[in-house]
Amino acid sequence: MPAASLVSALSIPTVTIDSIRAAQARLSGHVENTPCLHSRTLSEITGAEVYLKFENLQFTASFKERGALNKLSTLTLEQKSRGVIAVSAGNHAQGVAYHAQRLGIPASS
Repeated sequence: MPAASLVSALSIPTVTIDSIRAAQARLSGHVENTPCLHSRTLSEITGAEVYLKFENLQFTASFKERGALNKLSTLTLEQKSRGVIAVSAGNHAQGVAYHAQRLGIPASS
């Protein structure tokens, strides 16, 4: 099966610059704009330029809330009224719980 057909058959979403910009717009004002800072120590250890994204500054201390909020923001009103389930007990579940509560969407994990 050609790769394009396989992707279509598996319903794997295509990530485009437009979809990234749309997600950025949905998240704007709802998550922290965290810094990405150069790590001199890790750069010296690895011999490469290493930058760290400080997602620990998010409310849930994880980058996972970005994906949770992005998905919750794309649900229809009918889907939101039925609620969501997070199949996780970690950072993703925390992101889903936090943003579902903010958006008035019933949620459980």
